Amino acid sequence: MPTINIEADVPIDVLVKAVEQLRGAELRQFTAQVLALNAKRMAPSVTQEEAALLLRINNPLPANVQRRFDELIVKRDAETLDDEEHAELLRLTQQVEAFDVARLEALAKLASLRGVILSDLMRQLEIRPFADARG
Repeated sequence: MPTINIEADVPIDVLVKAVEQLRGAELRQFTAQVLALNAKRMAPSVTQEEAALLLRINNPLPANVQRRFDELIVKRDAETLDDEEHAELLRLTQQVEAFDVARLEALAKLASLRGVILSDLMRQLEIRPFADARG
């Protein structure tokens, strides 16, 4: 994981410049952690169950899986996948979909616990709809 050296008292614009150095999975992981922090601050007295759900919701797809999935999608779009890569893409697609289903189940459970509808919870947590979340 890359590290970014920063001073102790960092203006927001300098922090943003530091975050600009992150790429791909590291940027998604950082974003997930910032969203989790924001959610925690918005609801500082969450139950242990809510905290566990928030961790599941904000846990990103493993970087190696996301990276390979993205690579194969590019090759698929360019129509350069061979048979082995096509089979791998199908397996990864199932894995990504299962990951998204688990995340959606956690979101639905959290919405139920908080007595709000799913779309309102997603708006509160600043989570994009799943159709918009992946390229």
